[in-house]
Amino acid sequence: MRARKILAALEKRYPDAHCELDYTNPLQLLIATILSAQATDVGVNKATPKLFAKFKTAADFANADPKEIEPYIASIGLFRNKAKSVHGACQTLVENFGGQVPRTMDELLTLRGVARKTANVVLGNAFGINEGVVVDTHVTRVAQRFGLTKHDDVRKIERDLMALFPRAKWCLLSHLLIFHGRRVCKARGALCSQDSICQQFCSNAKN
Repeated sequence: MRARKILAALEKRYPDAHCELDYTNPLQLLIATILSAQATDVGVNKATPKLFAKFKTAADFANADPKEIEPYIASIGLFRNKAKSVHGACQTLVENFGGQVPRTMDELLTLRGVARKTANVVLGNAFGINEGVVVDTHVTRVAQRFGLTKHDDVRKIERDLMALFPRAKWCLLSHLLIFHGRRVCKARGALCSQDSICQQFCSNAKN
């Protein structure tokens, strides 16, 4: 099966594929993922050490004014809105979940700033729960070029990937596609024509 061959090739190429956001607990991962929307993981990782040193619990964030959070994330795009999202999400964590990050999709989606992509990141990486596949710009691009989906809508892309790959691999799959998208199958300056995996599976290598 073509999807299995793609998975095997990517696993062999990137045995260390992982979430590239820095975190030490589910709360930090949740917040880092909220901050990563329309921003790079590198940029988020530069901002979060001081942020997490100042605010250690959901209650710390909830009890602060969003304007107190802003200076710590000012280097990240849309930081004012993101400060409000982090604050609002943590308020809900405190009020409804005892300050703990919930472990279900439905509960995570009640948090401000959290859509399905963010929830999948948290569930898969913090709790080892494969509820779905994280679909970001890299996953979208590589999945399309590899012929794994014909869609542009992220939910439809996710459904296609979930149907093609075993559930136990869903979280890992997103990391593998992201690693390949960042390192080889890029939006600009793609190295597809020089890469053995892309030469076998990627339409971009044939252009």
